[in-house]
Amino acid sequence: MRRLSGIGVSSGVAFAPTARVVLRQQLPAEAGPVADIEAANAQIVTAMEAVAADLQHRAQQSGGELAAVLTAQAMIVSDPVLKQRILGALESGESRIGSVTAAFAEFAAALAAAGPYFADRVADLEDLSYRVSATLAGLPVVAPPLPPYECVVVARDLAPADVASIDLSRVVAIITEEGGPTSHTAIVAKSLGLPAVVGCSDAAALPDGVTVLVDGHRGTVTVNPEPSEVTQAQDDDRSLRMRLAAATGPGRTRDGHPVQLLVNIGTKQDGLGETDCEGVGLFRTEFLYLDRDEAPTLNEQIEIYREVFAAFSGRKVIVRTLDAGADKPLRFAPLDDEPNPALGMRGLRTARRYPELLDVQLQAIAAAAKTSDADVAVMAPMVSTPAETLEFVRRARGIGLVRVGVMAEVPAVVLRAAAVLEHCDFISLGTNDLAQYTFAADRMLGDLVDFVDPWQPALLELVRMAADAGLALNRPVGVCGEAASDPALALVLVGLGISSLSMAATSLPAVRSMLAEHTLEQCQQYARSALSAPDAAVARATVRDLVG
Repeated sequence: MRRLSGIGVSSGVAFAPTARVVLRQQLPAEAGPVADIEAANAQIVTAMEAVAADLQHRAQQSGGELAAVLTAQAMIVSDPVLKQRILGALESGESRIGSVTAAFAEFAAALAAAGPYFADRVADLEDLSYRVSATLAGLPVVAPPLPPYECVVVARDLAPADVASIDLSRVVAIITEEGGPTSHTAIVAKSLGLPAVVGCSDAAALPDGVTVLVDGHRGTVTVNPEPSEVTQAQDDDRSLRMRLAAATGPGRTRDGHPVQLLVNIGTKQDGLGETDCEGVGLFRTEFLYLDRDEAPTLNEQIEIYREVFAAFSGRKVIVRTLDAGADKPLRFAPLDDEPNPALGMRGLRTARRYPELLDVQLQAIAAAAKTSDADVAVMAPMVSTPAETLEFVRRARGIGLVRVGVMAEVPAVVLRAAAVLEHCDFISLGTNDLAQYTFAADRMLGDLVDFVDPWQPALLELVRMAADAGLALNRPVGVCGEAASDPALALVLVGLGISSLSMAATSLPAVRSMLAEHTLEQCQQYARSALSAPDAAVARATVRDLVG
């Protein structure tokens, strides 16, 4: 075992000893049934409340992408339906821990069957179940201390709460045995700028304290590397960083074809006004609504939107309206216990049940936009038909918003892209959900990760269809999913006709530099090669060989 391969999800090179992190203790065995169901249920509810409070506290300390994920997890633990299922398991004869495990397992099975929208949450349910059970048993639920020197963290996987509890000041890279390119570990590592390799199954055999060279560019882990290998990797990384630093300004190909480079943000703390970008391609607004007993007021929303718009004065800001429902329940807007929530009331569809939430949000965005010189646009999530598009556009423009678009996360929107674009100003492709809905594959299941690879030719074909419709009607079609942050794949997307790419701020320099080194004609060549490939692995390898 000398060189291990995985998926490089956050670029950079690191050289340090490993620190294997074991995050779970053996839970004590409990016999059921319990003698006092009411008392046992009260103990479980107390444990759940403690876990939810801890997650919310970590969210407040973390900020950014990690904060949004932790807040959503706190909402899951607080779900009243989950508590009812735990009580039902107690009444059927389960022990306290057995009831928690059974209820979470039932939730996990339902989410797995529900499909792609729940992918992020499915992988976390095991962790949440453990945290509630461990709290119930009086076991610690914090990550063990790391060694007092720089190290590479190695773990089976890292749940968001694990990342929030680790002292990252001495962590130089992350390796996980599980996970994929859009897993929470990948997203968090990228936002923190830590080199990371996930889905590296052979890492299970890595001993604690062995020296490794982690190459997040190539997705490799070299065990006990030669000094010359370390020097070469560091020189390559340094050269790449110098090239990235030299690339500034608007996104353009080498022959001057413009490609807007935008950022994704999730809270007002992610203002990122100083980032060298052309604006915001995805402003997630869920943070305003989650973990509240009442909906945010009109004035409260106006103030927050004004802050964000001011941070991007003179630049584009695309606000995504509330993407609630499904794994983002709202206490003040409950939905029915649906058998398949991923295909039910979520995203724009929640406005059918609670139209006032959308109306107030649109009013707030319009009011904030009037006092700002940012180029404000709004788009709706989980749109499926041209009729839905037309209704949303009429609603938004009736309130005073000028630029209105929709997200394409459902294949039906792409298949009818021309009809959709007849009604709206732009489409933004959410490639993560689009891939999962297309392939009916949970992106967090290791055995299915090849299906939801953003290099899948079938997914790229959908991107091409949407881009073609946009070009025919002179309407912009952008990508705001994780696919936009892969520099080589960014070239393919531009070659397919995509006009803007939105990503985490840390990914912008690499994408900008890559675009500047290739012409539009080359990008179109790479796109043709990727589309003609038999699968994602061949598409990726072929294009990367062409790009060099």
